[in-house]
Amino acid sequence: MIVSWNWLKDYLPLDLSADEFARRLMMAGLNHESTEPRGDDLAIDLEVTSNRPDCLGHLGIAREAAVLFGQELKTPPAQVKEAAASVNSLAKVRVECPQLCPHYTARVIRGVQVGPSPRWLVNRLATIGVAAINNVVDVTNYVLFECGQPLHAFDLAKLNGPEIIVREPRAGEKLEAIDHKTYDLAPGMCVIADASRAVAIGGIMGGAATEVSSATKNLLIEAAVFSPANVRATARKLGLHSDSSYRFERGVDLAGVDWASRRCCELILELAGGELAAGVIAVGVQPPPPPSVVLRLSQIKRLLGIEIPPDRVRDILSSLGNQIERSDQQSMVVVPPTWRRDLSREVDLIEEVARVHGYDAIPEDVQVPMVASAKSLADRVVERVRGVMTARGFDEAYTLSVVDESWSEAFSPWTDAPPLVSSTPILRRADRLRRSLAPSLLGARRANESLSNSDIELFEIAKIYLPRPAALPQEQLTLAFTTAGDFLHAKGALQSLLDELHVVAAMHVEPFSHRLFERGRAAQIRLGDQLFGYLGEVSPAGRKEFDLRGAATVAEVRLQALLDLAQLVPQYHRTPQFPAIERDVNLVVAENVAWSAVEQTARQAGGRLLESVAYRDTYRDAQRLGAAHKSLLFSLVIRDPEGTLTSQAADAVRDQIVAAASQRFGAVLRAS
Repeated sequence: MIVSWNWLKDYLPLDLSADEFARRLMMAGLNHESTEPRGDDLAIDLEVTSNRPDCLGHLGIAREAAVLFGQELKTPPAQVKEAAASVNSLAKVRVECPQLCPHYTARVIRGVQVGPSPRWLVNRLATIGVAAINNVVDVTNYVLFECGQPLHAFDLAKLNGPEIIVREPRAGEKLEAIDHKTYDLAPGMCVIADASRAVAIGGIMGGAATEVSSATKNLLIEAAVFSPANVRATARKLGLHSDSSYRFERGVDLAGVDWASRRCCELILELAGGELAAGVIAVGVQPPPPPSVVLRLSQIKRLLGIEIPPDRVRDILSSLGNQIERSDQQSMVVVPPTWRRDLSREVDLIEEVARVHGYDAIPEDVQVPMVASAKSLADRVVERVRGVMTARGFDEAYTLSVVDESWSEAFSPWTDAPPLVSSTPILRRADRLRRSLAPSLLGARRANESLSNSDIELFEIAKIYLPRPAALPQEQLTLAFTTAGDFLHAKGALQSLLDELHVVAAMHVEPFSHRLFERGRAAQIRLGDQLFGYLGEVSPAGRKEFDLRGAATVAEVRLQALLDLAQLVPQYHRTPQFPAIERDVNLVVAENVAWSAVEQTARQAGGRLLESVAYRDTYRDAQRLGAAHKSLLFSLVIRDPEGTLTSQAADAVRDQIVAAASQRFGAVLRAS
């Protein structure tokens, strides 16, 4: 927000330097960006945060300065002299979409003389970077930058009929705006129309067909409130942003609309002449009374660490425009001003007291009681997961939550439901809430390959959005990673996570088929009876789809499964007191039998004496085993925790496992 130093002096005496002025405002929360000379004036650039739209005008900045420097703010009265003719006999207003335009006012001025603006007005606007056009348009801009309320002046004679209609656009409707570009309007937007066409885009820009020119004699002055969300969406969709849309997106003061309208008419009458029709046409809701907030004085000491006398607190809040409804020794009941919607909680009022009292008045060593917050289970699990992945050489990636249609369709293992589509893409064509992290990581992998980065090991922890019928989407916290390693390398990374989190449930892999993955090199992963995720080596077709040059493997798992099964508190286990016996087993099975299925069978059949099962090797020999068979070699560790195990008992466990595998898979014991 650029403000004119000379302009500010209209509202309060500033008998200090501009540097001191900017420094004090900066200490109160309005960061000073720069001060530049403009003729005999200074242009002071202040950073206004999005929760302070009241400071998007000179009056708002002056109001802050008046409080900080203890001076009286002089607000123009905006008094207008009205003629006999009623505005209701000259114009009408109909709002068909009150959800997009909750409040609309119109005033009419007849007989104006449009011409150049006086030097003082041209200079004021030039200081803040606004070009002068004519004395009517310049007044609407002046009032916008004075109080933050956008206005628009229509040439009343160019309207088709006396009625203003606020509505959504009709099918195929277009509008040439005053920037002389034509915009395609769409349902859901808000337009200002006359009897036959749209003449302005509500809250953003007026139309060329009704703009004020040197021939204009009669004016309709619009002052309104438009939906911030709708103005933001429309401006982004049209790629059309203006000083008006910037302020409507952040919200304007409904109670200040009429003052801005009168102030605009006052200045037009002064600079362009004419007569103002009596009254105002006002359609829509009236400003609701702001809710009161209870401020406990004891909370000031607790949060700021210093005592501030109640009288000082009362003075600060009153000077900011708050009304003190009631007060006693313990508390105050405060009604914030209509232009401060950010003051809705007790802590907001305490922040205001601290800001105006001065942060530099709070000693650095003041004691403030604080209680450390505890990390949630999810926080601790995610922290462990992040630690394991970085320890294994992965870098954390942060990608967008939306993807384009091709990436959305490339991989969606969790659901077949169509993705949710955003009405406004965050990036070009990226309008679908993602149902998987894997495509985004493969895209990041491609970007790194194009930069010749050789070590591309990436992981991401983020939510994916799984649509549900007639309900909000399921936001599933998900871990995904991509590596240049193969299937077993990625599976090892998952096993490291389970070990770090002390997950007892065994990880099982089951065959999984998807066009993104190499056939026979992908798996669905389960933890106990829970679906955990998916893992696979990217197929040549998948690499071509993502324009990848090198090999890649991706894994994607549900973090909720880890939250359910993680044991973050270390568990005590007694050191084995009796020796174990190892047995190697070599089973011949059909080629389509997965090791994971054999392992699961062994664990189920081994009973309490089976301590562990470890894969060793796979052997294939078409002549000795047949082309459709393979030999799986694995080791068993067998131990009786309650006594010394005999060789016969160990052999019995092994035989149980062989028998179970034979029954389930037709396995044949080759050697042991």
